[in-house]
Amino acid sequence: MIGVGLYDPDSPIRIKMVHSGGGAKLDKEFFSEKINRAYAIRIPLLETNTNSYRLLFGENDGFPGFIADVYNKVLVIKIYSAIWFPYLKMIMEQLVEVSSCETVVLRLSRSLQNKEPACQMGRKTFGLTEGQVLYGELKNEVIPFVEHGVNFSANVIKGHKTGYFLDHRNNRKLVGELSKGKTVLDVFSYAGGFSVHALTNGATEVTSVDISKQALALAVENGKLNSYSGKHITVAGDAFEVLREFISKRKTFDVVVIDPPSFAKSKKEIGKAKKKYKELAELGIQLTSKGGMLVLASCSSRVTADEFFQINKEVLNDQPRFFTLQTKTQHDIDHPIGFKEGAYLKTGYYRFLN
Repeated sequence: MIGVGLYDPDSPIRIKMVHSGGGAKLDKEFFSEKINRAYAIRIPLLETNTNSYRLLFGENDGFPGFIADVYNKVLVIKIYSAIWFPYLKMIMEQLVEVSSCETVVLRLSRSLQNKEPACQMGRKTFGLTEGQVLYGELKNEVIPFVEHGVNFSANVIKGHKTGYFLDHRNNRKLVGELSKGKTVLDVFSYAGGFSVHALTNGATEVTSVDISKQALALAVENGKLNSYSGKHITVAGDAFEVLREFISKRKTFDVVVIDPPSFAKSKKEIGKAKKKYKELAELGIQLTSKGGMLVLASCSSRVTADEFFQINKEVLNDQPRFFTLQTKTQHDIDHPIGFKEGAYLKTGYYRFLN
């Protein structure tokens, strides 16, 4: 026997491996050991002024299709496969014990929301529904939390994924450190992660661009949770069109952050995704001021880090300005990489010398 897996008839990957290297009994002790091991990896992060983190990162922590995020004292579990329903209570109890959370909220993937689990798995539904409070009490669905001393909030019932995107935390901190006394452009800003760190760290002006007016409203509210003296401008619209308009007006910024959503959700979209990354790099170069920093990010797992950085390199080498690659980053510490395909996030920092 090479390991233990759970059968998922509704997934292209029919067997979800939860243990390798022999047999195992999926009991309290089994899950406790895995959860304690995952928590230990996160301890250095929790020693900073941060109380939001990913406690379980799916396959990378040995829980395929299972995410657990902590926002202050609220634990949000997101399940992508019905294989976990029979084990949920046992796992939840272990997560509460390790994290000391006072409330647990359940989020379900769209496929689980749209399909009857009893039909999928031939099992009971266990009475589980999207947004259900599994443990404790949720007085307000908007939860305040802190990352590296900066205040944010997450809507754990209606927000994307579990309420917020935690994987870019360290990049947001880095951008904040670069932003003192600078003008900043945050493209695909969503709830203003990069924008708020920039403002809180002394940026003179931050422009947040997103297609969603709702997301921009969240960015403004997150900004107000902190003290800052800079100006916060929001622009709602298609990012490509907005950037071209800025270029036509000869606008430039000291720090430009371009962090788009995944462009390649399937294999057939990879080619189109690469073209979009190329175009964004070309637009970003024109918007970055002399001596400025261009930050290019990708969360498309099907476009590898090597491919993404090669695209950026070719675009940057094909223009007349001098630049240096200051650094490359991947996931923050609470998003450990357990297998090659798990490494989806990559970010490059490019400093222009003229």
